[in-house]
Amino acid sequence: MATRPWSSNDAGAGAVIRIPPIQCLLTFEALARLRSVTQTADELNVTPSAVSHRIRQLEEALGTKLFGRADFSLTTEGIEYLAHVREGLVSLQKFPSQQAAPGRRKLRLAVTPTFARSILLPRLKQFSDTYPEIDLTLQVSIPLLDVVAEDADLMVRFGTGRYADVEHLLLAKDEVSPMASPTFVREHGPFDAPEDLEGLPLLRSPLEPWRTWFAAHDLDWPEPTEGSQFNDIGLMCDAAAAGMGVGLLRYKLAAPWLDSGALVPLYPRRVPSPHAHYLCWRSGTMERWECAAFARWLQQAMG
Repeated sequence: MATRPWSSNDAGAGAVIRIPPIQCLLTFEALARLRSVTQTADELNVTPSAVSHRIRQLEEALGTKLFGRADFSLTTEGIEYLAHVREGLVSLQKFPSQQAAPGRRKLRLAVTPTFARSILLPRLKQFSDTYPEIDLTLQVSIPLLDVVAEDADLMVRFGTGRYADVEHLLLAKDEVSPMASPTFVREHGPFDAPEDLEGLPLLRSPLEPWRTWFAAHDLDWPEPTEGSQFNDIGLMCDAAAAGMGVGLLRYKLAAPWLDSGALVPLYPRRVPSPHAHYLCWRSGTMERWECAAFARWLQQAMG
């Protein structure tokens, strides 16, 4: 007979609070960390079939899939639930006789510059208000090159998402379009067809190659090899706003410039960027509740 999750009705209470069995939660946490049924079974001193049964029981109780593929990578729901489970298990390990750990929680985040300015900082007060006991340290990382400080707890990376060295969570995809200053548009427009960009200064960046936009508009143009180049999208936004040329820019990151009117899109069509922002961490990091709390908050803030 399948084990039914405990509810508050069992204790005579009015409202139902469904809580999965603790052995299912322990098995889920271990399998998410080890990514091996055999190793999980060894750690918990149970059989591999018991591991599979517990995970199936937990997924049935929750009504959602927690693991997406044969390599035991987590689904989006699994990542979110894992943060809750780990935070709950940490709380259960605190006995009444134990004193709370002294001092504040420290969290070090390596983040790409324009993501920090355009997306993270406008939302960061909400995190500080929600978790006043967490001191957050921001460190600059270099997009695509994945150059970060060695002691960062969490990292925001920009790329394809194929990261073998870290666990990761998709934060935001984006769309691109050529953008320029209103003065540049008045002087060089109108822009009715994609071919109207021919002969104009195109600002360049390895973070957002022009071939993405060219291919979407069936333009057999080579990647520009001349003109100003930037390894930071924010700097390219500033350059385009200053009238230096046309930048292929992402809407989410360029939002401050678009909102202020410093930049305008040249065309209405938006093209999906081949890259995205990911929150990354090394194995074991999410066992710290402050890291799990930040990951959960950031995912919800960007949702």
